[in-house]
Amino acid sequence: MSDTGAFGGSNVEKCPAVPADIKSPDKAGFPCRPVMATIQDDDERLLARIGYKQELRREFTKWSTVSYAISILGVLGSVPATFGSPISAGGPATAVWCWFIGSCMAMCIASSVAELVSAYPTAGGMYFVTKHVVPPEHAAIWAWIVGWCNFLGQTAGVSSVAYTVSQMILASASMNSGLEAGAYTYAPTAQQTVLLAILLLCIMGIICSLTTRSLHKIILWFAPINIVASVAICIALLVLTPEKQSAKWVFTHVTDGSGWGSKGFSFLLGFLSVAWTMTDYDGTTHMSEETHDAAIRGPVAIQTAVLVSGVIGWMLTITFCFCLTDFDGIVHSPTGLPAAQIFLNAGGRVGGTVMWFWVILIQFFTGCSAMLADTRMAYAFARDDALPFSKFWSKVNPYTHTPVNAVWLVVLFSIVLDCIGIGSTQTVVSIFNITAPALDLSYIAVILARIVYEKRVMFIEGPFTLGKWGRPTNIVAITWVSFISVVLFFPTVKPVTASNMNYAAAVAAFIAVFSLSWWWIGARKYDF
Repeated sequence: MSDTGAFGGSNVEKCPAVPADIKSPDKAGFPCRPVMATIQDDDERLLARIGYKQELRREFTKWSTVSYAISILGVLGSVPATFGSPISAGGPATAVWCWFIGSCMAMCIASSVAELVSAYPTAGGMYFVTKHVVPPEHAAIWAWIVGWCNFLGQTAGVSSVAYTVSQMILASASMNSGLEAGAYTYAPTAQQTVLLAILLLCIMGIICSLTTRSLHKIILWFAPINIVASVAICIALLVLTPEKQSAKWVFTHVTDGSGWGSKGFSFLLGFLSVAWTMTDYDGTTHMSEETHDAAIRGPVAIQTAVLVSGVIGWMLTITFCFCLTDFDGIVHSPTGLPAAQIFLNAGGRVGGTVMWFWVILIQFFTGCSAMLADTRMAYAFARDDALPFSKFWSKVNPYTHTPVNAVWLVVLFSIVLDCIGIGSTQTVVSIFNITAPALDLSYIAVILARIVYEKRVMFIEGPFTLGKWGRPTNIVAITWVSFISVVLFFPTVKPVTASNMNYAAAVAAFIAVFSLSWWWIGARKYDF
């Protein structure tokens, strides 16, 4: 357990006797504090100096950490799942350039996050870093807000991935049923989609309950399968699709499919795909207490994952756009997923289903990785007494040496969110839409706090630093997230009706009121 946790107590540590292997504390008017992240080869000692006892097993290596970071983004699963949004709103050029620009912005956000978590590599990730970038009197409330934004955003992400995988599997069943009057004879119901999503969540929970050693061996294969399958599918689509679109059409054709009366605004709505895919950058940091040399390997894995995923995602997007031979027919596909129709057009029922299988598999990998990060976040949050029944949720299983209780907390929470889809598909989609803004806003809150309070709180950098590029990168990240979060809250089509309204802003407001009310009513009275 933490001596002070991320919420209570002072973030000023007394150091009457500084060990020989620790640099001298700063004497320029800042609190006396040992340099945290200079011990690169002794993870347990570093964790102890941060304030926690080593409870989990460190089994993740450099390659399994990179594979995990790539798999949590899972572009082969996420790009086909979200491809319909940008092409419907603004056409092929919108999809292509929104992905390119969004990936560049994602690298700025990810790099800023990587620099911060390098200094304090714990399972808590960004919410724990908050304690060390704000004054002691504000640390608790800041950590509470950032922590809940991160936890709820990640859980919404887990439930949305499970729901999407369920839709993909059932879409495959539809693709292989008969086609009558332009519609498939089998159309999945909301209940079937939710029940299958619940089954998938339970399977993911079982996998995440395994030992860290087993998880390392499994996750090691996630990224290679993702990359190889992506390249193979792109080649197959380009070879099998007849009469492909021209390069000029793919890279320059923009439409106003949103109905807002502006191609420029329709273009902005195209960022929904890349925003939903390229997020959860700090997922890798939640595995820090199970990773060797986490202060270095975590940040490097984050940047590597964004670079690789950005390139692979752009390649997939461009390929799909070249294969939009019947634009209207594909956008309004009876499968409900334009990418699935592209696969069918290229490979027929058998070939399309085979390619679609790999998309489903990679999206399942993404769900496992996202759940794994969320469970470690829940474990860290409970370890700092920030959840009801924290002692139970923070307990580490003596056999697997993993936080199994926290795993099933996340499974149950995700199931509750998915069950909303039985009553209202639009409501559950609105909850899913809060994933990217909640996570990204939790990141920039900490980045902004570091800049605002830099003269009052000394932030001790870790072994991974952006150097002179740090401040410009931070400013770009803050500006971009502030801008794109507003866009993500807009309805994607006009005229706006009750069925197509984007209720993400209402969900965000409810979460903000709930968490702040809980804080002021009772949580702030406890010594976290």
